[in-house]
Amino acid sequence: MFHPFDLEFKRHCKEGKLPNYVVVEQRFYDLKIFPGNDDHPSHDVFEGQKFIKEVYEALRASPQWNEMLFIIIYDEHGGFFDHVPTPVTGVPSPDGIVGPEPYNFQFDRLGVRVPAIIISPWIEKGTVLHGPSGPYPTSEFEHSSIPATVKKIFNLPEFLTKRDAWAGTFEDVLSRNSPRTDCPATLPEPVKFREAEADGNSKLSEFQGEMIQMAATLCGDHRKDIYPHKLVENMTVSEAVEYLNNAFKKFTDECEKAKANGADESSICVPKDDEPDHVPPPAKSKSIASKFFSCLACDHH
Repeated sequence: MFHPFDLEFKRHCKEGKLPNYVVVEQRFYDLKIFPGNDDHPSHDVFEGQKFIKEVYEALRASPQWNEMLFIIIYDEHGGFFDHVPTPVTGVPSPDGIVGPEPYNFQFDRLGVRVPAIIISPWIEKGTVLHGPSGPYPTSEFEHSSIPATVKKIFNLPEFLTKRDAWAGTFEDVLSRNSPRTDCPATLPEPVKFREAEADGNSKLSEFQGEMIQMAATLCGDHRKDIYPHKLVENMTVSEAVEYLNNAFKKFTDECEKAKANGADESSICVPKDDEPDHVPPPAKSKSIASKFFSCLACDHH
C-alpha cells in the first residue's frame, strides 16, 4: 500500500502499525512549501539530513523500535574519487539482458561505492561491515543485498534475479542477544547551507525529467507521440509535481478498478487510452518481482 509520508508515517510509527517491510521515499522536486530532500544538486543537503533525522526519531519513538532494522542507502556516490577499484570479476548479469550497440553492455560489473548505514537496537555500537562472507567467493555488499537480506529474514521462496542471489546479506550484523537501550532518542539538528529558496518555476534536471518519463508509463502517456523527450521539454518543477500526482492517481484508480473486477493482487495494471467503462481483470503477473512484493506487507511512504 502507498501512503503520503507527511500525513501518515509518524502516525503509523506512533501507533505501532508499521508493516513488516516499509520503503520511505524522499522528495525529488524542490518546491518552496515542500523543498527537495533527496540530496541531489542543487537541493540543500540540510533538507536531506533533516529528513533522515525525522524518520529515525519517528522509528525510535515507536513501540515497534525493538523490532526495527533501519537502512539508509544512497544510489550515487556524489562524484568524489574512490580509491577502491570497481568490482568486475564474478559479478553476474541480473537477467541476461545485453545493452544495445555499439557497447553491448552486459550489466556484469558493479558501480562505485555508495554510503550505507544500518541502524538497529540489535547491532553493537560502532560496528563496521567491510565485506560479506558469501554466498559466493566474489559476492559483495551492493543494492541487491537489501532484497537478498529480506528474502533470508522472511524466508521467501525465490530470489528476484541472479544478482540478488549473488549479493552478500547483512543479517549477521544483528548480533546482540538483547536490544540496546542506549540508542539516542533524538539526533542533532542539521545546519542549513543554502540561502536561496526553492524555485518551482525552474526547469527540470535530467534526472527529474527521467522520473517524469517513467511516470508516463503509469498513466499511459508513454504511448503518445510527445513521449519521451517532448513530454518534459518545457516542463517546470511545479508542473512536474502536478504531473506525477495525476499520473500516480490514474494508476492507483486503475488498480482499484482491476481489484474490483477480481484481479489478482500480483497483477500489474497498465492504463489504456480511451478505456471502456468496464475493464476486464488483467492477467496474473508471473514476474518474480510481483511475487516478491505480494509476499510482504509492504508500506510505501
